[in-house]
Amino acid sequence: MGDQESSSSLPPNSTTTTDMSNDLAIPLSLKFLISNIKNLIPHPLSPENYAIWRLQVSQNFSANGYSDHLTGKCLPPPDSTSVDSARWHLIDSHLISALFSTISPPLLPYVITAKTSQEVWMTLEHRLQSTSRSRVIQLKNELHHIQMNNLTMQQYLSQIKNIVDNIVAAGTKIDPEDVVLYTLNGLPPSYNSFKTAIRTSPLPADLKNLYSLLCSEEIHINQDLQKDHSALNATALYATSQNQSRNRYQKRFNKSKNPQPRQSDGSEAIPSPPRLLQLAQLAKSVARLATLPLTAGTGAISNSHPQ
Repeated sequence: MGDQESSSSLPPNSTTTTDMSNDLAIPLSLKFLISNIKNLIPHPLSPENYAIWRLQVSQNFSANGYSDHLTGKCLPPPDSTSVDSARWHLIDSHLISALFSTISPPLLPYVITAKTSQEVWMTLEHRLQSTSRSRVIQLKNELHHIQMNNLTMQQYLSQIKNIVDNIVAAGTKIDPEDVVLYTLNGLPPSYNSFKTAIRTSPLPADLKNLYSLLCSEEIHINQDLQKDHSALNATALYATSQNQSRNRYQKRFNKSKNPQPRQSDGSEAIPSPPRLLQLAQLAKSVARLATLPLTAGTGAISNSHPQ
């Protein structure tokens, strides 16, 4: 009797304890999801990127087997005291923490009081779905009016792909022929012949083939522009040389037609003014008179003549 009482007072079997701890252990797939959630979803949720965030979260949760927690298909067991119920709440609480780590601080107050991961998911959808629709309308308008302008072809096509991907991520389908049309409409006039060839082709344009054809067309257009630029430079150089030769010939012709006196140093002589000529003539007259003999008289000067 004492042995039975002593045996009943012993702690639970260690095997039973180990089994219980294993039952409540975090699954490896959940550990992986929690450890890498920020690498898998690098950009926190904001009103502008809700569509992409929602798609990324849905794909990663589905890949690890927890998408039913978000959609509500996986409900907690009715017996809240059972091991299955404890396991469900353990998993769901970790999923809530994983979701919180991918939400920007301005949006956290909307879901901070949520009790389940499904509640977090539905609250965000209710608050941000309308914003997502407005964003889709804005993106479609950008795609409709997109222009290549000074972008390279790779930059232009990357911009188009980014807009299309955001529209698709928001759950809205877009016809590939519409994408082709918007892409062609945004090209500059130098691509007019290419646009005509695509539009008149009997076969439907494939986006991948269109992108490769556009990149090839850009190379040919740039080569033609370089040739035209080189020819224009050569023409301008020839015209400048002809003008210089014509100016030199005109200067020589003018000089031969109206020659100018030169000084000893080769510069053009400056003509003497009339006043200087008069002074020079007066100086010559005075010098000639100074060579004649003079006779002194009583207050008069007379010329002496030989007898």
